[in-house]
Amino acid sequence: MQLFDSETDDATSSDSSTPVFNSSDSSPRQSDTETMNRLPKRAPKSNPSQGFAPVLKNPRFLILWAGGIFSQLADKFYLVLMISLIATHYQKADQSISGWVSAIMIANTIPAVLVGSVAGVYVDRWLKKQVLVISNLLRGAFVLLIPLLLWLVREQTLAVPLGWLPEGLRNWHYRLQGEFNLPFGFFLLLVITFLVSTLTQFFAPAEQSTLPLVVKRRHLLPANSLNTLTTMAVLIIGFAIGEPLLAFADSIFGTRAGQFDIGKVMIVGAFYIIAGLILIILRTNEKYVIPTAEQPHVWEDIRDGIRYLNKNHKVRNALIQLVILFCIFAALSVLAVSMAEKLPGLKASQFGFLLASCGAGMAVSAITLGYWGQKFSHTQLSLWGSLGMAAALIGLSLATKSLILAFAMTALLGIFAALVGVPMQTTLQADTPPEMRGKVFGLENNAVNIALSLPLAVAGIAETQFGLRPVLLALAVMAVIGGGFTWYVSRSVISKQ
Repeated sequence: MQLFDSETDDATSSDSSTPVFNSSDSSPRQSDTETMNRLPKRAPKSNPSQGFAPVLKNPRFLILWAGGIFSQLADKFYLVLMISLIATHYQKADQSISGWVSAIMIANTIPAVLVGSVAGVYVDRWLKKQVLVISNLLRGAFVLLIPLLLWLVREQTLAVPLGWLPEGLRNWHYRLQGEFNLPFGFFLLLVITFLVSTLTQFFAPAEQSTLPLVVKRRHLLPANSLNTLTTMAVLIIGFAIGEPLLAFADSIFGTRAGQFDIGKVMIVGAFYIIAGLILIILRTNEKYVIPTAEQPHVWEDIRDGIRYLNKNHKVRNALIQLVILFCIFAALSVLAVSMAEKLPGLKASQFGFLLASCGAGMAVSAITLGYWGQKFSHTQLSLWGSLGMAAALIGLSLATKSLILAFAMTALLGIFAALVGVPMQTTLQADTPPEMRGKVFGLENNAVNIALSLPLAVAGIAETQFGLRPVLLALAVMAVIGGGFTWYVSRSVISKQ
């Protein structure tokens, strides 16, 4: 007679490999003990409140994390380097630097829009570790070439014909210009920026695709919280220490080397190369499979990624939420200048304090999510975050006369934004199968870069036409629509099941 159900007690299972003992056994206690020792032991249940501890004890995550930190710092230092090179070599005494910097930013943005999706397809076909390592080493090599290239083309110019432009754009200094003499060195800086940005489009989806390979699914939320915290810290610290660090590097190499910007370039290139060398020791347990048949065309793979997003509502909604989130923050980065101009005690040039307050809020929220976020569903967190962002934006629209209230609202905006960004990025990683991650993250990278680019052009015009408060209220409506849409779709799918 069987006393226990076989599903609840392995000792009474009908499996022939497990001995069964009866009352006639001469040494039942010893035999039972030996049997229990041979039985498979169940893994202890994970404690969802463990926070960052399991992630920080994971050496593979620490390697990926460290490589990402050096790579992100190098990205920030690169922009500081470009501004320094422009100010030293190309900007004239009576000329604004903004036009030169805008050209660099355009060269940096074009690959993000054009190459993002294609890069994701190739990330799926290649080993992620190789992409991470090679993209960093190549970026470092391109940066280290800058002094030599600038020395080779010094004093040379490139005549750019302007006949294809409308007369209104060709008319400056009260004359109709037929061509523009662009310094050849600056043209090479644009080319290098384009190449570095192109390699970054491969690095970004490879990094996102690698995280689920080195971190268990239940630890993805604290891992992404830590990444968000790091990104905010690097954003604030990177630009703050970039200029003094590069100037210090030039002083170490001496005056003559400083004329060729060797010290600055060495720092930026070294950070990219260190990132690549760190990632060489990363173990992802990937296995390269030699394709036995002709691989599908790149655009077919991109269509596969789009079809997957259409079928998987959780991943699609997470992507939509992230796009809306980045749209809001891109617009806010423009509106912060006007906001700072209106606030008592701040200048327009000090708009960075408002963005830093928002980043501090995101950092606090990311730490909190790392410890307690796993107790709630991602959809729940996203809804709370969206509603909180809307409330903070409404409060910000009413805070144009109070500096303290403005800082409080931007900090709250950051806190609630992390409740959207971290869980949604975790959803993308956890619910996307390994063979689709590169495609999905490539599409995400493409969509996010477009979301970051369009508001930069539209927000300033809208603020000029309608005023600051209506634009902030419109962003609040966007936040509510995004969160409400995700929650409604999720509830509809659950009810159908």
